[in-house]
Amino acid sequence: MEHTEPRVADNPEARRFEITVDGKVAGFAEYRRHGSRISFIHTEVDPAYEGRGLGSALVRGALDASRAAGLSVMPYCPFVRDYIARHPGYLDLVPPDRRDRFSLPTEDERTGDSATGLSG
Repeated sequence: MEHTEPRVADNPEARRFEITVDGKVAGFAEYRRHGSRISFIHTEVDPAYEGRGLGSALVRGALDASRAAGLSVMPYCPFVRDYIARHPGYLDLVPPDRRDRFSLPTEDERTGDSATGLSG
């Protein structure tokens, strides 16, 4: 049997991004949309697929799709929040005024810059 690369796709009817392996759903990242914001609330990978990096691939795909759609991300799911913390290239998806709520660094903390600006 030929194995295919994992594929991440949005399933808006189910309100989740799904990662499939060989045509079978191996995991999902559940979300809620609110205007231009997407709130990730739960991520799960089927135990049969654990240990293969699919959770990270799923979140990366979901965040990339969110960026492409111009959405701000609210990482209520601990797995998504931890992924963003480990991959600061995605930090800009979380609005600066909401990062503290998710224990994420501000741009100044991440870069070590001392110059700050006020945002309204």
